[in-house]
Amino acid sequence: MSTLKGRTLFITGGSRGIGRAIALRAARDGANIVIAAKSAEAHHKLPGTIHSVAAEVEAAGGRALALQVDVREEDQVRKALAEAAEHFGGIDCLVNNAGAINLMGVEHTPLKKYDLIQGVNHRATFLCSQAALPYLKKSDQAHILSLSPPVNMAPHWLKPFSPYTVSKYGMTILTLGMAEEFREYGISCNSLWPATYIATAAVEVNLGGDGAVQVSRKPEIMADAAHAILSTARGELTGQALLDEQALARIGITDLRDYSCVPGNDAKLQRDFFLD
Repeated sequence: MSTLKGRTLFITGGSRGIGRAIALRAARDGANIVIAAKSAEAHHKLPGTIHSVAAEVEAAGGRALALQVDVREEDQVRKALAEAAEHFGGIDCLVNNAGAINLMGVEHTPLKKYDLIQGVNHRATFLCSQAALPYLKKSDQAHILSLSPPVNMAPHWLKPFSPYTVSKYGMTILTLGMAEEFREYGISCNSLWPATYIATAAVEVNLGGDGAVQVSRKPEIMADAAHAILSTARGELTGQALLDEQALARIGITDLRDYSCVPGNDAKLQRDFFLD
């Protein structure tokens, strides 16, 4: 399978950034996209809402359903999945993209912030995956894809912001565990992480604005990598923690120059967190 035409993707945090890019890439195939995120109204610092992305999906050739969802709330998640399955006749792919970032260590992380990043990152991966399971079992092309990094236990990645690290590694560990647990159902479970910084609002706000963008790639590289994973045949690819470069190399794409935000800046790209 090389297309997502007619498939239904439930994307958390799909109102901007990488989630939006994944939605638009799948829409070009003619996929059904559920944009499940909190942003129902525009934010002065963070552009994009579930409704604006839904309109873009429709314009790109897909079908869209915009649902306001807080992925920390069980009732909202289960209701949204049920509504999505009824609206489109099922769910084929769950993309655990919603994320919260906090770049502080244990000493300076308030408990409220700690609870937030755990709730939005690994707890939501657990909740959304568990709630989506009955629908994914009915699909002949079921995938769970989590936007989380390979687990790297090097001390220099554990030291600076271990609360955030726990939340992201937790997503990957859950996903790799589900790959084995759900293998009998034919559900493929993988994680995906960018090899370099990606130019999103989160990068601009947390990592240095325009300077960070200069050493970043466009979100489209993650969208194409996600498409390469989600369009694989049943059982062909599961239990992998892939970088975007690796996912694209699997389908023969190795020239990545066009993804750089600044043409010709490939040698200056910043390696992403958790990668040595």
